[in-house]
Amino acid sequence: MNIPTFIVIGENIHCTRILKRGGSLVTTRSDGAPVIAFEYRGKKSALPIPEPFLSAGDWTDGKVKHCSVAIWQGMRGKGEARQAGIDYLQTLARKQEDAGASFLDLNVDEFSLDIGEKKEAIRWAADIVQKAGALPLSIDSSNEEIMKAGLKACLPARGRAMVNSISLERLKLLDLAASFKPAVVASAAGEKGLPSDTEERLQNLRQLIPLLTAKGIQPSWIHVDPLVYTISTDPNNGRMFLEAVRAIRKEFGPEIHIIGGLSNVSFGMPCRKLINQVFTWLSVEAGGDGGIVDPLQINKGVLDKLDTDSEAFRLASALLRGEDEFGMNFIAAHREGKIAS
Repeated sequence: MNIPTFIVIGENIHCTRILKRGGSLVTTRSDGAPVIAFEYRGKKSALPIPEPFLSAGDWTDGKVKHCSVAIWQGMRGKGEARQAGIDYLQTLARKQEDAGASFLDLNVDEFSLDIGEKKEAIRWAADIVQKAGALPLSIDSSNEEIMKAGLKACLPARGRAMVNSISLERLKLLDLAASFKPAVVASAAGEKGLPSDTEERLQNLRQLIPLLTAKGIQPSWIHVDPLVYTISTDPNNGRMFLEAVRAIRKEFGPEIHIIGGLSNVSFGMPCRKLINQVFTWLSVEAGGDGGIVDPLQINKGVLDKLDTDSEAFRLASALLRGEDEFGMNFIAAHREGKIAS
């Protein structure tokens, strides 16, 4: 399949993202201080992990929220530590842009418990990330005040910013959409919960999309998210998502975009990278044209090069289409070394 376009909303600058202690990226300096190793413009560098993170529960559990560390150091650190925080975030931004991202998703909701600090963080991070490249931002938050602060920080010269996301349970954001005229991730979530099937998704979107267009949001600015559920909890979730993509494309036509947090499908499964790439390919085949994904793993070039005749693709496709009951064939092939992890 020759994919004409694939809209990547780069998901990597998000304060929930973690690195594992003991891995190659979370290490120590010669003085024993813990740091996050990274490359900045081709040179080895290190982001110091400040004390508040070392005494947090995440650290005890063997992980660290690396984007939160970078923002903390960039905003509060001194000297080289502060610069390392800036360099780290800008490196994440440049890598995603170089890999073909269309938007850079930015989320600071877990940076702090204080709303004022989170608003300060979204403004600061937006400024730093926009200095790294030319892409527009996707402001991702569960809080209306943070969303507004982020949108205000977006530079018009970067192109139309994005709101991630609006749904029937978040209609207060419609006024923000009317004011800023952003691109919008339109979630298929209902007023009181998540849809269980394609018809519920369609019913929710039939209510939401006219509300968006009434506020001046053009159909071509709308990126519908049908919502991806994990196949580890229900082996039919992949198939149902693909059915929803086909139905949404049929009903709402070619102008809107259809995306999704496509990597959610593989939580709890082996060979996640393979599953995510094949699922994205299947989504495009069904009528999707984008995703909230890691562009270093999923982009147009990667999708074009997938070997659809390979055993790995065939097994993953059967798993995602619900044709491999409980994923038994896929898991067996992984255990036998027939597909790479």
